Amino acid sequence: MKLLDIANELNIELSIDLDIESIDTLKDATSNQLSFLDNKKYLEQLQNTNAGAVLVHKDFEQYVPENTVALVCDEPYLSLAYASKLFAPNVVETQGNEPIIGKNCTIMDNVNIGFNSIIGDNSTVMSGAFIGDNVTIGENCIVYPNVIIYRDCIVGNDVTIHAGTVIGSDGFGFATTKDGQHIKIYQNGNVTIGNNVEIGSNCTIDRAAFASTTIEDMVRIDNLVHIAHNCRIGHGSILVTQTGLSGSTILNEYVVMAGQTGTTGHLEIAAFTTISARGVVSKSITEPKKQWAGFPLVEHRTWMKLQGKIQRLLKS
Repeated sequence: MKLLDIANELNIELSIDLDIESIDTLKDATSNQLSFLDNKKYLEQLQNTNAGAVLVHKDFEQYVPENTVALVCDEPYLSLAYASKLFAPNVVETQGNEPIIGKNCTIMDNVNIGFNSIIGDNSTVMSGAFIGDNVTIGENCIVYPNVIIYRDCIVGNDVTIHAGTVIGSDGFGFATTKDGQHIKIYQNGNVTIGNNVEIGSNCTIDRAAFASTTIEDMVRIDNLVHIAHNCRIGHGSILVTQTGLSGSTILNEYVVMAGQTGTTGHLEIAAFTTISARGVVSKSITEPKKQWAGFPLVEHRTWMKLQGKIQRLLKS
Protein backbone atom coordinates (compact mmCIF):
# COMPACT_ATOMS: atom_id res chain seq x y z
CA MET A 1 0.00 0.00 0.00
CA LYS A 2 0.94 3.63 -0.35
CA LEU A 3 1.72 5.38 2.92
CA LEU A 4 -0.46 8.32 1.89
CA ASP A 5 -3.42 5.96 1.51
CA ILE A 6 -2.78 4.49 4.96
CA ALA A 7 -2.53 7.97 6.49
CA ASN A 8 -5.76 8.98 4.78
CA GLU A 9 -7.57 5.93 6.22
CA LEU A 10 -6.32 6.90 9.68
CA ASN A 11 -7.14 10.62 9.27
CA ILE A 12 -3.48 11.57 9.66
CA GLU A 13 -2.10 14.48 7.65
CA LEU A 14 0.96 13.53 5.63
CA SER A 15 2.83 14.81 2.58
CA ILE A 16 5.52 12.13 2.24
CA ASP A 17 4.76 8.92 0.37
CA LEU A 18 6.40 5.50 0.12
CA ASP A 19 5.44 1.86 -0.39
CA ILE A 20 4.47 -0.11 2.72
CA GLU A 21 4.25 -3.90 2.44
CA SER A 22 3.33 -4.93 6.00
CA ILE A 23 3.47 -4.13 9.71
CA ASP A 24 6.15 -5.25 12.18
CA THR A 25 7.72 -4.40 15.52
CA LEU A 26 10.10 -1.49 15.98
CA LYS A 27 12.94 -3.95 16.43
CA ASP A 28 12.29 -6.01 13.29
CA ALA A 29 10.65 -3.59 10.87
CA THR A 30 12.43 -2.69 7.64
CA SER A 31 12.27 0.33 5.37
CA ASN A 32 9.12 -0.92 3.61
CA GLN A 33 7.21 -1.69 6.81
CA LEU A 34 5.02 0.25 9.23
CA SER A 35 5.55 0.08 13.00
CA PHE A 36 4.29 1.85 16.13
CA LEU A 37 5.24 3.04 19.62
CA ASP A 38 2.64 2.84 22.35
CA ASN A 39 4.80 2.28 25.44
CA LYS A 40 7.74 4.50 26.34
CA LYS A 41 9.73 1.52 27.61
CA TYR A 42 10.40 0.77 23.93
CA LEU A 43 11.76 4.27 23.31
CA GLU A 44 15.25 2.96 22.62
CA GLN A 45 13.85 0.64 19.97
CA LEU A 46 12.12 3.63 18.37
CA GLN A 47 15.39 5.54 18.22
CA ASN A 48 17.09 2.60 16.49
CA THR A 49 14.26 1.38 14.27
CA ASN A 50 14.67 0.83 10.53
CA ALA A 51 10.92 1.08 9.91
CA GLY A 52 9.79 3.14 6.94
CA ALA A 53 7.08 4.77 9.04
CA VAL A 54 6.00 4.74 12.68
CA LEU A 55 2.70 5.51 14.37
CA VAL A 56 3.72 7.69 17.31
CA HIS A 57 2.28 10.17 19.80
CA LYS A 58 3.43 13.75 19.40
CA ASP A 59 5.32 13.54 22.72
CA PHE A 60 7.73 11.04 21.13
CA GLU A 61 7.93 12.43 17.60
CA GLN A 62 11.35 13.92 18.35
CA TYR A 63 12.79 10.42 18.84
CA VAL A 64 11.81 9.13 15.40
CA PRO A 65 14.95 8.48 13.28
CA GLU A 66 15.69 10.80 10.37
CA ASN A 67 14.96 8.15 7.72
CA THR A 68 11.64 7.12 9.28
CA VAL A 69 8.34 8.89 8.62
CA ALA A 70 6.42 9.84 11.77
CA LEU A 71 2.67 9.29 11.62
CA VAL A 72 1.63 11.44 14.56
CA CYS A 73 -1.62 10.40 16.24
CA ASP A 74 -3.27 10.53 19.67
CA GLU A 75 -3.60 6.77 20.13
CA PRO A 76 -0.92 4.84 18.22
CA TYR A 77 -2.12 1.42 19.40
CA LEU A 78 -5.67 2.12 18.26
CA SER A 79 -4.36 3.43 14.93
CA LEU A 80 -2.35 0.22 14.60
CA ALA A 81 -5.57 -1.78 14.97
CA TYR A 82 -7.25 0.16 12.18
CA ALA A 83 -4.13 -0.11 9.99
CA SER A 84 -3.85 -3.86 10.52
CA LYS A 85 -7.17 -4.40 8.76
CA LEU A 86 -5.75 -2.81 5.61
CA PHE A 87 -3.16 -5.61 5.36
CA ALA A 88 -5.42 -8.55 6.24
CA PRO A 89 -5.47 -11.33 3.62
CA ASN A 90 -8.64 -12.99 2.39
CA VAL A 91 -10.21 -15.40 4.86
CA VAL A 92 -10.22 -17.98 2.07
CA GLU A 93 -8.97 -17.82 -1.49
CA THR A 94 -11.46 -18.39 -4.28
CA GLN A 95 -8.83 -19.12 -6.89
CA GLY A 96 -5.23 -20.28 -7.08
CA ASN A 97 -3.09 -23.31 -7.82
CA GLU A 98 -4.39 -26.73 -6.89
CA PRO A 99 -2.53 -28.25 -3.90
CA ILE A 100 0.58 -30.30 -4.53
CA ILE A 101 0.55 -33.71 -2.81
CA GLY A 102 3.86 -35.58 -2.50
CA LYS A 103 4.61 -39.22 -3.20
CA ASN A 104 3.17 -42.02 -1.06
CA CYS A 105 0.82 -39.72 0.84
CA THR A 106 -2.43 -40.89 2.41
CA ILE A 107 -5.19 -38.28 2.24
CA MET A 108 -8.39 -39.67 3.75
CA ASP A 109 -11.95 -38.70 2.83
CA ASN A 110 -13.48 -35.44 4.04
CA VAL A 111 -10.19 -33.52 4.06
CA ASN A 112 -10.00 -29.92 2.81
CA ILE A 113 -6.71 -28.74 1.31
CA GLY A 114 -6.65 -25.10 0.17
CA PHE A 115 -5.19 -23.42 -2.88
CA ASN A 116 -1.40 -23.12 -3.22
CA SER A 117 -0.78 -25.64 -0.41
CA ILE A 118 1.92 -28.31 -0.43
CA ILE A 119 2.10 -31.64 1.40
CA GLY A 120 5.43 -33.48 1.36
CA ASP A 121 6.17 -37.13 0.63
CA ASN A 122 4.99 -39.94 2.89
CA SER A 123 2.61 -37.77 4.91
CA THR A 124 -0.81 -38.77 6.23
CA VAL A 125 -3.81 -36.46 6.66
CA MET A 126 -6.82 -38.04 8.36
CA SER A 127 -10.54 -37.45 7.98
CA GLY A 128 -11.97 -34.11 9.03
CA ALA A 129 -8.72 -32.19 8.78
CA PHE A 130 -8.81 -28.66 7.32
CA ILE A 131 -5.64 -27.43 5.64
CA GLY A 132 -6.01 -23.79 4.61
CA ASP A 133 -4.61 -21.84 1.68
CA ASN A 134 -0.85 -21.40 1.21
CA VAL A 135 -0.02 -24.01 3.87
CA THR A 136 3.16 -26.07 3.64
CA ILE A 137 3.42 -29.45 5.39
CA GLY A 138 6.71 -31.34 5.15
CA GLU A 139 7.59 -34.97 4.66
CA ASN A 140 6.69 -37.88 6.96
CA CYS A 141 4.04 -35.90 8.83
CA ILE A 142 0.90 -37.23 10.50
CA VAL A 143 -2.12 -34.96 10.81
CA TYR A 144 -4.81 -36.66 12.90
CA PRO A 145 -8.60 -36.21 12.54
CA ASN A 146 -10.16 -32.76 12.87
CA VAL A 147 -6.87 -30.88 12.99
CA ILE A 148 -7.19 -27.36 11.59
CA ILE A 149 -4.23 -25.54 10.07
CA TYR A 150 -5.10 -21.98 9.05
CA ARG A 151 -3.78 -20.28 5.94
CA ASP A 152 -0.10 -19.42 5.43
CA CYS A 153 1.24 -21.70 8.19
CA ILE A 154 4.37 -23.80 7.73
CA VAL A 155 4.92 -27.27 9.19
CA GLY A 156 8.33 -28.97 8.93
CA ASN A 157 9.28 -32.61 8.40
CA ASP A 158 8.49 -35.50 10.77
CA VAL A 159 5.78 -33.58 12.62
CA THR A 160 2.83 -35.24 14.38
CA ILE A 161 -0.27 -33.18 15.20
CA HIS A 162 -2.94 -34.97 17.22
CA ALA A 163 -6.70 -34.74 16.90
CA GLY A 164 -8.57 -31.50 17.40
CA THR A 165 -5.55 -29.21 17.51
CA VAL A 166 -5.78 -25.77 15.87
CA ILE A 167 -2.70 -24.19 14.32
CA GLY A 168 -2.82 -20.55 13.28
CA SER A 169 -6.01 -19.27 14.88
CA ASP A 170 -6.04 -15.55 15.58
CA GLY A 171 -4.02 -14.23 18.47
CA PHE A 172 -6.03 -12.34 21.11
CA GLY A 173 -5.32 -8.74 20.15
CA PHE A 174 -7.62 -5.75 20.62
CA ALA A 175 -7.19 -2.01 21.11
CA THR A 176 -9.80 -0.39 23.32
CA THR A 177 -11.30 2.99 22.51
CA LYS A 178 -12.01 5.66 25.11
CA ASP A 179 -15.67 4.64 25.14
CA GLY A 180 -14.84 0.97 25.74
CA GLN A 181 -15.11 -0.56 22.27
CA HIS A 182 -12.62 -3.34 21.53
CA ILE A 183 -11.15 -2.90 18.04
CA LYS A 184 -9.61 -6.01 16.51
CA ILE A 185 -5.91 -6.04 15.69
CA TYR A 186 -5.82 -8.28 12.64
CA GLN A 187 -3.37 -11.14 13.06
CA ASN A 188 -1.51 -11.06 9.77
CA GLY A 189 1.43 -13.30 10.66
CA ASN A 190 1.58 -17.09 10.70
CA VAL A 191 2.79 -20.12 12.66
CA THR A 192 6.04 -21.82 11.74
CA ILE A 193 6.71 -25.32 13.13
CA GLY A 194 10.16 -26.91 12.83
CA ASN A 195 11.20 -30.52 12.28
CA ASN A 196 10.57 -33.53 14.52
CA VAL A 197 7.86 -31.88 16.60
CA GLU A 198 4.93 -33.58 18.31
CA ILE A 199 1.81 -31.64 19.30
CA GLY A 200 -0.90 -33.24 21.43
CA SER A 201 -4.65 -33.13 21.00
CA ASN A 202 -6.85 -30.08 21.49
CA CYS A 203 -4.00 -27.58 21.57
CA THR A 204 -4.18 -24.06 20.16
CA ILE A 205 -1.20 -22.25 18.69
CA ASP A 206 -2.10 -18.70 17.68
CA ARG A 207 -0.74 -17.02 14.58
CA ALA A 208 1.39 -13.93 15.06
CA ALA A 209 0.06 -10.41 14.80
CA PHE A 210 2.99 -9.90 12.44
CA ALA A 211 5.95 -12.16 11.58
CA SER A 212 5.64 -15.68 13.08
CA THR A 213 4.75 -17.66 16.15
CA THR A 214 7.62 -20.16 16.10
CA ILE A 215 7.90 -23.73 17.36
CA GLU A 216 11.49 -24.86 16.88
CA ASP A 217 12.82 -28.38 16.19
CA MET A 218 12.36 -31.26 18.65
CA VAL A 219 9.65 -29.55 20.73
CA ARG A 220 7.13 -31.76 22.54
CA ILE A 221 3.71 -30.34 23.41
CA ASP A 222 1.16 -32.22 25.53
CA ASN A 223 -2.63 -32.09 25.19
CA LEU A 224 -4.62 -28.94 26.05
CA VAL A 225 -1.76 -26.43 25.73
CA HIS A 226 -2.27 -22.85 24.58
CA ILE A 227 0.50 -20.83 22.92
CA ALA A 228 -0.38 -17.21 22.21
CA HIS A 229 0.65 -14.99 19.32
CA ASN A 230 4.30 -14.19 18.61
CA CYS A 231 5.67 -16.74 21.09
CA ARG A 232 8.87 -18.60 20.32
CA ILE A 233 9.36 -22.10 21.73
CA GLY A 234 13.02 -23.07 21.72
CA HIS A 235 14.65 -26.27 20.50
CA GLY A 236 13.79 -29.35 22.53
CA SER A 237 11.42 -27.65 24.96
CA ILE A 238 8.58 -29.54 26.64
CA LEU A 239 5.15 -28.09 27.47
CA VAL A 240 2.97 -30.30 29.66
CA THR A 241 -0.83 -30.30 29.73
CA GLN A 242 -2.78 -27.10 30.50
CA THR A 243 0.24 -24.87 30.09
CA GLY A 244 -0.67 -21.39 28.85
CA LEU A 245 1.82 -18.94 27.38
CA SER A 246 0.88 -15.28 26.95
CA GLY A 247 1.83 -13.31 23.85
CA SER A 248 5.48 -12.79 22.87
CA THR A 249 6.85 -15.25 25.43
CA ILE A 250 10.26 -16.63 24.47
CA LEU A 251 11.39 -20.02 25.71
CA ASN A 252 15.03 -20.77 25.00
CA GLU A 253 16.20 -24.31 24.33
CA TYR A 254 15.18 -27.24 26.52
CA VAL A 255 12.80 -25.37 28.81
CA VAL A 256 10.29 -27.57 30.65
CA MET A 257 6.89 -26.12 31.54
CA ALA A 258 5.13 -28.59 33.85
CA GLY A 259 1.36 -29.05 34.14
CA GLN A 260 -0.84 -25.96 34.58
CA THR A 261 2.05 -23.52 34.38
CA GLY A 262 1.77 -20.14 32.73
CA THR A 263 3.51 -16.92 31.81
CA THR A 264 2.64 -13.28 31.52
CA GLY A 265 3.54 -11.74 28.18
CA HIS A 266 6.69 -10.25 26.69
CA LEU A 267 9.21 -12.16 28.78
CA GLU A 268 12.05 -14.61 28.18
CA ILE A 269 12.96 -17.83 29.98
CA ALA A 270 16.58 -19.01 30.02
CA ALA A 271 17.71 -22.32 28.55
CA PHE A 272 17.28 -25.56 30.54
CA THR A 273 14.86 -23.92 32.98
CA THR A 274 12.14 -26.04 34.63
CA ILE A 275 8.91 -24.48 35.87
CA SER A 276 7.23 -26.81 38.36
CA ALA A 277 3.51 -27.57 38.19
CA ARG A 278 1.22 -24.56 38.63
CA GLY A 279 4.13 -22.12 38.64
CA VAL A 280 3.52 -18.71 37.04
CA VAL A 281 6.35 -16.80 35.38
CA SER A 282 5.71 -13.05 35.69
CA LYS A 283 9.15 -11.71 34.77
CA SER A 284 12.07 -12.90 32.66
CA ILE A 285 14.34 -15.66 33.95
CA THR A 286 17.92 -14.92 32.91
CA GLU A 287 19.93 -17.60 34.72
CA PRO A 288 19.82 -21.03 33.00
CA LYS A 289 19.56 -24.54 34.48
CA LYS A 290 17.38 -23.71 37.48
CA GLN A 291 14.03 -25.03 38.69
CA TRP A 292 11.30 -22.67 39.85
CA ALA A 293 7.91 -23.07 41.54
CA GLY A 294 4.91 -21.24 42.95
CA PHE A 295 3.44 -17.80 42.57
CA PRO A 296 5.15 -15.46 43.11
CA LEU A 297 7.83 -17.63 41.50
CA VAL A 298 10.79 -18.71 43.67
CA GLU A 299 13.48 -21.33 43.25
CA HIS A 300 12.03 -24.80 43.76
CA ARG A 301 14.15 -25.64 46.80
CA THR A 302 13.08 -22.39 48.51
CA TRP A 303 9.45 -23.12 47.68
CA MET A 304 9.72 -26.59 49.28
CA LYS A 305 11.20 -25.11 52.46
CA LEU A 306 8.45 -22.51 52.57
CA GLN A 307 5.74 -25.17 52.27
CA GLY A 308 7.38 -27.14 55.07
CA LYS A 309 7.38 -24.12 57.38
CA ILE A 310 3.74 -23.41 56.63
CA GLN A 311 2.82 -27.01 57.52
CA ARG A 312 4.69 -26.72 60.81
CA LEU A 313 2.87 -23.48 61.63
CA LEU A 314 -0.48 -25.18 61.02
CA LYS A 315 0.44 -28.01 63.39
CA SER A 316 1.56 -25.66 66.21
